[in-house]
Amino acid sequence: MRSSGGRRRRHTGFRLERVNPFGVILAGGRATRMGGGDKTLRLVAGRTLLARAVERLSTQVVAMAINANGDPERFSAFGLPVIPDGAADFPGPLAGVLAGMDWAALHGQTHILTAAGDTPFFPEDLGPRLAAALSEGIPAAFAAGADGRAHPTFGLWPVARREDLRAALAAGIRKVTLWAERCGAVAVPFPAARYDPFFNVNAPDDIAAAERIVAEHGL
Repeated sequence: MRSSGGRRRRHTGFRLERVNPFGVILAGGRATRMGGGDKTLRLVAGRTLLARAVERLSTQVVAMAINANGDPERFSAFGLPVIPDGAADFPGPLAGVLAGMDWAALHGQTHILTAAGDTPFFPEDLGPRLAAALSEGIPAAFAAGADGRAHPTFGLWPVARREDLRAALAAGIRKVTLWAERCGAVAVPFPAARYDPFFNVNAPDDIAAAERIVAEHGL
């Protein structure tokens, strides 16, 4: 997979204003390690994970939706469209990316910016950094931590690749990194911060860890 630091044709990159992405918060997982239910509705220091994600993403996109399955009324307090997976059997976050692409295509948008709903402290400059990595030869980008670990659910994706993604899901591809490589995406490293911006809540103990981050850094 290419890295944004690699050699490519001379280009100054895109600005986020040129891309004008729709935002999609991926909240369609089954949360088995949390005992089931809606993980993104769990509280961290008095606010849900989803509320924290919505706040961070809202300043980086022109419109936003929540990708989740089941009764959409449980998210009614957010006042956002709730778009379910179009694929059956919970194939993972790629199905949410595709649902977001289909939603954006209905409104004539060219890109979506995705973020995981269980990661409450993701970078507030996620969109601008990813947009800057795009060029005529690089259509998509996703985040990587300062340690080099990929975080492909945080990505800027071209809606024009939605039929390719649909075919990939039908062919059994489930890992976001595999499809990202297939569509020519680059990994964009984010600098080290006072806390891990990609810390995600997977298990009950992670709630306490997230609350410590909030207390220590005033988030």
